[in-house]
Amino acid sequence: MTAVGQQSRGGMSIGSVLDRLRPDFPDVTISKIRFLEAEGLISPERTASGYRRFSIEDCERLRYVLTAQRDQYLPLKVIKEQLEAMDEGSAALAPPLARRPRTLAVAPGSVSPDEFLADPQTRMSKADLLERAGIDDAFLAQLRSSGLVTPGPAGFYDDEAVVLARTASAMTEFGLEVRHLRAFKLAADREAGLVAQIAGPVAMSRDAGARDRAEELVRELAALSLMLHTSLVKQAVRGMLDR
Repeated sequence: MTAVGQQSRGGMSIGSVLDRLRPDFPDVTISKIRFLEAEGLISPERTASGYRRFSIEDCERLRYVLTAQRDQYLPLKVIKEQLEAMDEGSAALAPPLARRPRTLAVAPGSVSPDEFLADPQTRMSKADLLERAGIDDAFLAQLRSSGLVTPGPAGFYDDEAVVLARTASAMTEFGLEVRHLRAFKLAADREAGLVAQIAGPVAMSRDAGARDRAEELVRELAALSLMLHTSLVKQAVRGMLDR
């Protein structure tokens, strides 16, 4: 009788919990369970020596969380609110709703060059940005420090800053930190630099309308770049999941 995977009178070890969950959730790990505990979704008891001991209820809560993430794509904040509502009502955990198609409010359904047109009329204060994006001042400070959100010369923000802030906030619900999103910023800068290398000579031409042609070229290349990036990410993720 080995220690791993055994359930004692004081509850299950984390290894036992993994054994119960992995048939339905092959990707679940000890780190994932610890992260969900840190986020307050489960609260296993601790032994005098500090080891986690999970109850059957803890295991079912984990199953609920993992199912809601996999089938409903719900952020942890929403799942936590559901669990708290169930706790307050002293109700048993109900199975999450059946799997439904994934939609992202922050992601465009298609890409058009017109989406890269600047809107100089949009000017909002930091307070307006915080309210519209649903974030706090500390999170905005992290976004600015990482270069993900940058105010204009006069200190105002635009609609794109709202989208960036909302998207970054949504991604942190999956356990990412703002510093992890820096990689996306660096990739975007490299793509923008490539577009600028192509459009730059057109803009410096002395021909009439050169500036307008360069701006149109930038928008078209940017749209194509975004479509290519999206397709490459899809291909890479599918290949990773098929391994």
